[in-house]
Amino acid sequence: MEFNEKQLAIIHTAEKLFSITGFDGTSVRDIANEAGINVAMVSYYFGSKEKLMEAVFEHRTNQMRIKVENMLQNDAISHLEKFYLIIDEYVDKFVSRQEFHKLMMREQFNEKGTQITDMIHEVKLKNLASITKLIKAGQKSGDFAKNVDVVLMMATITGTVSQVINSQRFYRETHNMTDLPTEEFNKHIRKKLSTYLKNIFKTFLINEA
Repeated sequence: MEFNEKQLAIIHTAEKLFSITGFDGTSVRDIANEAGINVAMVSYYFGSKEKLMEAVFEHRTNQMRIKVENMLQNDAISHLEKFYLIIDEYVDKFVSRQEFHKLMMREQFNEKGTQITDMIHEVKLKNLASITKLIKAGQKSGDFAKNVDVVLMMATITGTVSQVINSQRFYRETHNMTDLPTEEFNKHIRKKLSTYLKNIFKTFLINEA
């Protein structure tokens, strides 16, 4: 679904508030006040707070999936280079969209089955299918090792990046970066995480036989 400029403004505001106070702790009026719009406009564009939450996830997850799918269709780069680009994409999306990923983590801890948790599950399955396709292509060409658990591999990527971003105070203090401005820290941590993960998976994926 394509969102217009006004819808995107509401989506970004909702994303911010949901990540801070949670879905239940955020009212439509809170979103409208923060966005500087009439409450009726939220209902007009999205119908309900639940539908707005779905729009937040649809907007963010579709962007990622399209990028990955386009990347996998590019025959001009090697399988390993494609995987490196996927790592870069995951690192960048976590660093640049920290509010959304706090929201996503919060929703995944929801023990009740909701439409949002189902949506997250479906997105993860689609991303897994695309990356599994890349790994199998690399295995078929002899570039990648045969014994690869793609689920654990992706958990390593997302878990590592999420842990560092969500506990960045600890990282800053242990690396003497407490006073580093946010923009500079984000630039540093993008490069650090990307290099670290590529080194791990180069050893893990490459078929040395």
